[in-house]
Amino acid sequence: MSKILVVDDEENIIELVRFNLEREGYQVLVARDGNGALVLARAEIPDLILLDIMLPGQDGLSVCRALQQDGQTRKIPVIMLSARGEELDKVLGLEMGADDYVTKPFSPRELLARVKARLRRSEPGAGAGLIRAEQGGRIVHGRLVIDQERFLVTLDGIKQELTPKEFELLRFLARQPGKVFSREYLLEQIWGYDYVGDSRTVDVHIRHIRQKLEQVPGAPQYIETVRGVGYRFQEVPE
Repeated sequence: MSKILVVDDEENIIELVRFNLEREGYQVLVARDGNGALVLARAEIPDLILLDIMLPGQDGLSVCRALQQDGQTRKIPVIMLSARGEELDKVLGLEMGADDYVTKPFSPRELLARVKARLRRSEPGAGAGLIRAEQGGRIVHGRLVIDQERFLVTLDGIKQELTPKEFELLRFLARQPGKVFSREYLLEQIWGYDYVGDSRTVDVHIRHIRQKLEQVPGAPQYIETVRGVGYRFQEVPE
Protein backbone atom coordinates (compact mmCIF):
# COMPACT_ATOMS: atom_id res chain seq x y z
CA MET A 1 0.00 0.00 0.00
CA SER A 2 1.48 3.33 -1.06
CA LYS A 3 1.76 6.00 1.62
CA ILE A 4 0.88 9.57 0.61
CA LEU A 5 1.47 12.69 2.68
CA VAL A 6 -1.10 15.45 2.06
CA VAL A 7 0.06 18.91 3.17
CA ASP A 8 -2.63 21.60 3.18
CA ASP A 9 -4.22 23.99 5.68
CA GLU A 10 -7.70 23.93 4.10
CA GLU A 11 -9.82 21.29 5.85
CA ASN A 12 -12.19 20.84 2.91
CA ILE A 13 -9.27 20.15 0.56
CA ILE A 14 -7.74 17.69 3.02
CA GLU A 15 -11.00 15.77 3.38
CA LEU A 16 -11.66 15.73 -0.38
CA VAL A 17 -8.18 14.45 -1.19
CA ARG A 18 -8.11 11.99 1.72
CA PHE A 19 -11.50 10.50 0.77
CA ASN A 20 -10.50 9.92 -2.85
CA LEU A 21 -7.05 8.56 -2.04
CA GLU A 22 -8.30 6.17 0.64
CA ARG A 23 -11.04 4.95 -1.67
CA GLU A 24 -8.25 3.93 -4.08
CA GLY A 25 -6.47 2.04 -1.32
CA TYR A 26 -3.74 4.52 -0.41
CA GLN A 27 -2.61 5.19 3.16
CA VAL A 28 -2.97 8.92 3.83
CA LEU A 29 -0.93 11.05 6.23
CA VAL A 30 -1.87 14.69 6.85
CA ALA A 31 0.12 17.78 7.81
CA ARG A 32 -1.43 21.23 8.06
CA ASP A 33 1.71 23.38 8.03
CA GLY A 34 5.22 23.34 6.62
CA ASN A 35 7.04 22.37 9.80
CA GLY A 36 4.69 19.45 10.40
CA ALA A 37 5.17 18.33 6.81
CA LEU A 38 8.94 18.10 7.23
CA VAL A 39 8.65 16.21 10.51
CA LEU A 40 6.24 13.65 9.00
CA ALA A 41 8.20 13.30 5.77
CA ARG A 42 11.39 12.48 7.64
CA ALA A 43 9.67 10.14 10.09
CA GLU A 44 7.46 8.25 7.64
CA ILE A 45 9.29 8.56 4.27
CA PRO A 46 6.04 8.55 2.23
CA ASP A 47 5.91 7.31 -1.35
CA LEU A 48 4.61 10.68 -2.56
CA ILE A 49 3.83 14.13 -1.15
CA LEU A 50 0.95 16.40 -2.22
CA LEU A 51 2.17 19.81 -1.12
CA ASP A 52 0.24 23.08 -1.08
CA ILE A 53 2.23 26.27 -1.69
CA MET A 54 0.33 28.59 0.67
CA LEU A 55 0.95 27.18 4.16
CA PRO A 56 1.31 28.62 7.68
CA GLY A 57 4.90 28.86 8.85
CA GLN A 58 7.15 27.60 6.08
CA ASP A 59 5.44 27.83 2.71
CA GLY A 60 5.36 24.94 0.26
CA LEU A 61 8.30 26.21 -1.77
CA SER A 62 10.51 26.32 1.33
CA VAL A 63 9.34 22.85 2.32
CA CYS A 64 10.11 21.51 -1.15
CA ARG A 65 13.60 23.03 -1.01
CA ALA A 66 14.21 21.48 2.42
CA LEU A 67 13.06 18.06 1.18
CA GLN A 68 15.50 18.27 -1.74
CA GLN A 69 18.39 19.18 0.55
CA ASP A 70 17.80 16.23 2.89
CA GLY A 71 19.32 12.92 1.81
CA GLN A 72 16.46 11.02 3.45
CA THR A 73 13.69 12.81 1.56
CA ARG A 74 15.19 14.15 -1.68
CA LYS A 75 13.93 11.20 -3.75
CA ILE A 76 10.31 11.45 -2.57
CA PRO A 77 8.16 12.63 -5.52
CA VAL A 78 6.34 15.92 -4.87
CA ILE A 79 3.19 17.17 -6.58
CA MET A 80 2.51 20.79 -5.70
CA LEU A 81 -1.02 22.12 -5.17
CA SER A 82 -2.01 25.76 -5.25
CA ALA A 83 -4.86 28.09 -6.04
CA ARG A 84 -2.26 30.42 -7.52
CA GLY A 85 -2.01 29.68 -11.21
CA GLU A 86 0.52 32.26 -12.28
CA GLU A 87 3.37 31.05 -14.46
CA LEU A 88 5.96 32.24 -11.94
CA ASP A 89 4.52 30.04 -9.19
CA LYS A 90 4.68 26.98 -11.41
CA VAL A 91 8.26 27.68 -12.40
CA LEU A 92 9.33 28.30 -8.80
CA GLY A 93 7.76 25.01 -7.71
CA LEU A 94 9.64 23.12 -10.41
CA GLU A 95 12.84 24.99 -9.62
CA MET A 96 12.56 23.83 -6.00
CA GLY A 97 12.43 20.20 -7.17
CA ALA A 98 8.71 19.44 -7.52
CA ASP A 99 7.84 16.71 -10.03
CA ASP A 100 4.44 18.06 -11.00
CA TYR A 101 2.01 20.91 -10.38
CA VAL A 102 -1.79 20.91 -10.06
CA THR A 103 -3.76 24.17 -9.84
CA LYS A 104 -6.81 24.47 -7.60
CA PRO A 105 -9.64 23.94 -8.19
CA PHE A 106 -8.82 20.48 -9.55
CA SER A 107 -10.97 17.46 -10.20
CA PRO A 108 -10.31 14.42 -7.96
CA ARG A 109 -10.11 12.34 -11.12
CA GLU A 110 -7.27 14.44 -12.53
CA LEU A 111 -5.39 14.43 -9.24
CA LEU A 112 -5.71 10.64 -8.91
CA ALA A 113 -4.42 10.22 -12.46
CA ARG A 114 -1.37 12.32 -11.64
CA VAL A 115 -0.78 10.42 -8.39
CA LYS A 116 -1.06 6.99 -10.04
CA ALA A 117 1.19 8.00 -12.92
CA ARG A 118 3.89 9.35 -10.62
CA LEU A 119 3.79 6.31 -8.34
CA ARG A 120 4.12 4.00 -11.36
CA ARG A 121 7.32 5.79 -12.30
CA SER A 122 8.67 5.12 -8.78
CA GLU A 123 7.90 1.40 -8.66
CA PRO A 124 10.94 -0.88 -8.28
CA GLY A 125 11.91 -2.26 -11.65
CA ALA A 126 10.00 0.35 -13.64
CA GLY A 127 11.62 0.38 -17.03
CA ALA A 128 13.95 -2.50 -16.08
CA GLY A 129 13.39 -4.25 -19.37
CA LEU A 130 14.63 -1.19 -21.24
CA ILE A 131 17.65 -0.91 -19.00
CA ARG A 132 18.71 -4.51 -19.64
CA ALA A 133 18.29 -3.96 -23.36
CA GLU A 134 21.23 -1.54 -23.38
CA GLN A 135 24.63 -3.18 -23.91
CA GLY A 136 26.47 -3.20 -20.62
CA GLY A 137 23.78 -1.01 -19.10
CA ARG A 138 25.71 2.13 -20.09
CA ILE A 139 25.14 4.89 -22.63
CA VAL A 140 28.39 6.54 -23.66
CA HIS A 141 28.57 9.82 -25.56
CA GLY A 142 32.17 10.99 -25.56
CA ARG A 143 32.93 12.42 -22.12
CA LEU A 144 29.42 11.69 -20.87
CA VAL A 145 28.55 8.27 -19.44
CA ILE A 146 25.05 7.28 -18.29
CA ASP A 147 25.22 4.13 -16.17
CA GLN A 148 21.63 2.89 -16.19
CA GLU A 149 22.09 0.01 -13.75
CA ARG A 150 23.65 2.24 -11.10
CA PHE A 151 21.53 5.32 -11.96
CA LEU A 152 24.78 7.26 -12.23
CA VAL A 153 25.89 10.01 -14.62
CA THR A 154 29.55 10.97 -14.98
CA LEU A 155 31.23 13.67 -17.05
CA ASP A 156 34.99 13.28 -17.51
CA GLY A 157 34.78 10.62 -14.80
CA ILE A 158 33.23 13.01 -12.27
CA LYS A 159 29.84 12.09 -10.79
CA GLN A 160 27.04 14.53 -11.61
CA GLU A 161 24.20 15.00 -9.12
CA LEU A 162 20.99 14.62 -11.13
CA THR A 163 17.54 14.24 -9.60
CA PRO A 164 15.65 11.04 -10.50
CA LYS A 165 13.48 12.92 -13.00
CA GLU A 166 16.47 14.63 -14.61
CA PHE A 167 18.15 11.23 -14.95
CA GLU A 168 15.07 9.71 -16.62
CA LEU A 169 14.79 12.59 -19.06
CA LEU A 170 18.48 12.56 -19.97
CA ARG A 171 18.48 8.78 -20.42
CA PHE A 172 15.37 8.86 -22.60
CA LEU A 173 16.87 11.44 -24.97
CA ALA A 174 20.34 9.86 -25.02
CA ARG A 175 18.95 6.48 -26.05
CA GLN A 176 17.82 7.92 -29.37
CA PRO A 177 20.37 10.56 -30.41
CA GLY A 178 19.37 12.76 -33.32
CA LYS A 179 15.64 12.14 -32.88
CA VAL A 180 13.48 15.15 -32.01
CA PHE A 181 10.87 14.77 -29.27
CA SER A 182 8.13 17.30 -28.56
CA ARG A 183 7.60 18.59 -25.05
CA GLU A 184 4.16 16.96 -25.03
CA TYR A 185 5.63 13.55 -25.89
CA LEU A 186 8.33 13.88 -23.23
CA LEU A 187 5.69 14.77 -20.63
CA GLU A 188 3.73 11.64 -21.50
CA GLN A 189 6.76 9.33 -21.57
CA ILE A 190 8.69 10.64 -18.57
CA TRP A 191 5.96 11.97 -16.30
CA GLY A 192 3.51 9.26 -17.30
CA TYR A 193 0.37 11.27 -18.01
CA ASP A 194 -1.28 12.87 -21.01
CA TYR A 195 -0.31 16.44 -21.86
CA VAL A 196 -2.59 18.91 -20.08
CA GLY A 197 -1.28 22.23 -21.30
CA ASP A 198 1.93 23.09 -19.41
CA SER A 199 5.20 22.24 -21.13
CA ARG A 200 7.26 24.37 -18.74
CA THR A 201 7.90 21.25 -16.66
CA VAL A 202 10.11 19.85 -19.43
CA ASP A 203 11.85 23.18 -20.07
CA VAL A 204 12.82 23.60 -16.41
CA HIS A 205 14.25 20.08 -16.17
CA ILE A 206 16.20 20.49 -19.41
CA ARG A 207 17.66 23.74 -18.08
CA HIS A 208 18.75 22.00 -14.87
CA ILE A 209 20.43 19.20 -16.83
CA ARG A 210 22.28 21.71 -19.00
CA GLN A 211 23.50 23.63 -15.96
CA LYS A 212 25.02 20.41 -14.62
CA LEU A 213 26.48 18.97 -17.83
CA GLU A 214 27.21 21.80 -20.24
CA GLN A 215 30.33 23.96 -20.04
CA VAL A 216 28.40 26.72 -21.81
CA PRO A 217 24.64 26.18 -21.19
CA GLY A 218 23.81 28.69 -23.92
CA ALA A 219 25.71 26.58 -26.47
CA PRO A 220 24.64 23.03 -25.56
CA GLN A 221 26.83 20.08 -26.52
CA TYR A 222 24.34 17.39 -25.61
CA ILE A 223 20.67 18.43 -25.53
CA GLU A 224 19.70 20.72 -28.39
CA THR A 225 16.55 22.83 -28.60
CA VAL A 226 14.72 22.48 -31.91
CA ARG A 227 12.81 25.72 -32.11
CA GLY A 228 9.05 25.27 -32.33
CA VAL A 229 9.31 21.49 -31.97
CA GLY A 230 11.10 20.23 -28.86
CA TYR A 231 14.45 18.70 -27.93
CA ARG A 232 16.96 16.19 -29.25
CA PHE A 233 20.16 14.65 -28.01
CA GLN A 234 22.97 15.53 -30.40
CA GLU A 235 24.50 12.55 -32.19
CA VAL A 236 28.08 13.81 -32.03
CA PRO A 237 28.75 16.25 -29.17
CA GLU A 238 31.19 18.95 -30.09
